[in-house]
Amino acid sequence: MRNGVVLAVLALAGLVNGLATDALPVWRQLLYPALAVLVYLHGRHLPVRRGGLVVGAVAAIGVVIAVVRVWEGVGALASMGLFVVLPWLAGRFRRQQAELIEVGRERIVQLERAQELVAERARLRERARIAADMHDSLGHELALIALRAGALELTADTESTRQAAAGLRESAVTATDRLRRTVGVLREGAATLDPPDETVETLVARAAEAGLPVALTRTGDTTPLPPLLDRAVHRVVQEALTNAARHAPGAPVTVEIDISTDLLITVTNPTDQPTNNDGSGLAGLAERVRLLGGTLRSGVVDGRFTVTARLPREGEA
Repeated sequence: MRNGVVLAVLALAGLVNGLATDALPVWRQLLYPALAVLVYLHGRHLPVRRGGLVVGAVAAIGVVIAVVRVWEGVGALASMGLFVVLPWLAGRFRRQQAELIEVGRERIVQLERAQELVAERARLRERARIAADMHDSLGHELALIALRAGALELTADTESTRQAAAGLRESAVTATDRLRRTVGVLREGAATLDPPDETVETLVARAAEAGLPVALTRTGDTTPLPPLLDRAVHRVVQEALTNAARHAPGAPVTVEIDISTDLLITVTNPTDQPTNNDGSGLAGLAERVRLLGGTLRSGVVDGRFTVTARLPREGEA
């Protein structure tokens, strides 16, 4: 409001100074450049919401004067136009230009921040992918090494060989624990969708060759599963076998895959101790299953540790 009043006063001064210009004193002549500078600074630094209406209202007074005395009114309007309107428009243009530059700078800062966020998300996804790869490959292999070392410890002929096998098994278990802690640091809860290098049958056969008594049973539809669903089945079985080899070495493991309306994977093994089912492997596996619209449950029931995953077949073809 105050800025509008100041603009009206300056416009009125320019209008009045344009009256009676036949014998213009020096101070009125000096008033023109001073008025132009003041109006320019006003437009440059003092925004007015409806400055055009203010200037138009003052110009209306000049029109009234022109109706009564034509040349006096024309002179007053010309004085106002040259030394008020034009400087004010120039100042307002410079202010708007500066505001646009400032908005552009802020936009650049926002884009840079957005790029930093995108880069950070990409870094976290890469960390999660590395963590999942480490757990999927190294964790399973370390569990099989521990299983083989345990079998060697039981069948060793000499005490030194038995001690060496026991040390190897303990080292494999320790390495698995450290791997899980490292994965816990790297993982951000995302699940990788990288395809496995082997089928479920090959995975079970390799675990059996390492000394894990495991049996695989397939029932229901024999149609090949979509790639994404097949990967999820592989990961469920792989994580369940890794847990069985780690927490219940030597215990028989049953893998059942039933394909009907839904896909049901059940992996069970007897156990006599509480099994940690809150590790990063099962956490990441639960996330993968959830992303596919399924559910994953794990726990000890009647002395048997059971991992059950149910996945819908719809929409995954």
